[in-house]
Amino acid sequence: MAASTDPDTLRALVVTVVHHPQDSRIRHREIAALLAAGWQVTYLAPFVGHDLPVPAPEDGLTCIDLPRAAGRDRLPAARAARAVVRRLAPEHDVVLVHDPELLPATAGLGLEHLVWDVHEDPAGALVVKDWLPGPLRRPVAGAWRLAERLVERRHPLLLAEHAYADRFRGSHTVVPNAVVVPPEVPPAGGARLVHVGNLTTARGSELMVDAARLAHAASDGAITLEVVGPARDDASRAAMEAGVAEGVVVWHGFQPAERAMATIDGALAGLSLLRDLPNYRGSMPTKVVEYLAHGVPAITTPLPLAREIVQEAQAGLVVPFDDAQAAADAAVELWRDPQRAAGMGERGRELVRARYDWAKGGAAFVAALTDIARERSPRR
Repeated sequence: MAASTDPDTLRALVVTVVHHPQDSRIRHREIAALLAAGWQVTYLAPFVGHDLPVPAPEDGLTCIDLPRAAGRDRLPAARAARAVVRRLAPEHDVVLVHDPELLPATAGLGLEHLVWDVHEDPAGALVVKDWLPGPLRRPVAGAWRLAERLVERRHPLLLAEHAYADRFRGSHTVVPNAVVVPPEVPPAGGARLVHVGNLTTARGSELMVDAARLAHAASDGAITLEVVGPARDDASRAAMEAGVAEGVVVWHGFQPAERAMATIDGALAGLSLLRDLPNYRGSMPTKVVEYLAHGVPAITTPLPLAREIVQEAQAGLVVPFDDAQAAADAAVELWRDPQRAAGMGERGRELVRARYDWAKGGAAFVAALTDIARERSPRR
């Protein structure tokens, strides 16, 4: 479908050079909500960089390829994004950026209608960025804190977590990482552990393979781990390949959102074994909410928000950081009591439906962007 020429039709320019073009928050929640509300969306993302074809225009959505920013090779992507945003921004009511590096990349373009969707704590994340030399991480993190305050003065922000509000002085709209809750799911059980999401050592990739290996042995070969997600570092790739070779892991790599979520259905438990790092302490791991939405209990490390939701709903088990044996023991415990696992899944699903259902969050997101467009759009 061609872009609407109706001046009353709201138009959003959505930009990322870091995230996968099929990122659940960006593509399958936010963009989908805008399209459903009648917006026209132009989506700039690294399709080719993720080995994907650039989708043809349809149903109000136009996609344009950008270079992918990865490791130290980030400047070409920033330059390309700046050039395309400079050209297209005046034709749109809102420019929604999802990567911190896009803020300096678009500086000086006079984009009063630019909105930063704050997914994470960039300063905290620098602790585990191996592309940045160790001695530079702390001073760069401090400089970023100052830069956030400057960005806040110029642009509206959307926050993915209520806890992110402490980093800013003003009041900003919170659009939590809610999920799509399926209408029906099978009960949890069986002997299949699952993990859905990017694989890094910081996210516990090596730990989950170790846990799967231990649980497999303790269950006489019954328990296995099914993993959906791309490896983002060499250590994670090696861990997955070793698990596959040993027969304790089934690794699908990246899968579209629909297939990835279908993998969760009917599993014994979902793993979220993130390490104790600053970037994670104020965030709710989306995968935990996704597991519970599909009626599957979570086995999680004790990050504050993950621990809170799991313990409040009695919807899984909390294990210590960096403890593969404890994670394996939790899996075996649920395997031996499938009714308990199913009950945990049901309770978690009810809590997610009440608090984290995107059917509610999507409307708030669209309303927030609509208000920004009315106040700041260059087309109005």
